[in-house]
Amino acid sequence: MTKGVNPEVLCNKIKEIFPDIGECAIDVKVYFDENVNRYAVLLEKEGKIAKVYLEDDEIKDCLEGRKCISLALQIGQFK
Repeated sequence: MTKGVNPEVLCNKIKEIFPDIGECAIDVKVYFDENVNRYAVLLEKEGKIAKVYLEDDEIKDCLEGRKCISLALQIGQFK
């Protein structure tokens, strides 16, 4: 499953699950990192950057509208 996901679809789903991202001025980017063969979510706010790698089960949860635990923790720290 890992490489067949559209990063834009995943990013939009993340923004839907975590609507406060926009309110907190957190920029979100999703891309496939060939070096580790996983999708990465890049969070940026006020010059601070965090990268979260998603496991296949987390990607599935996100796409099905459930929260991604590791991503929720990072977003919480940015807020």
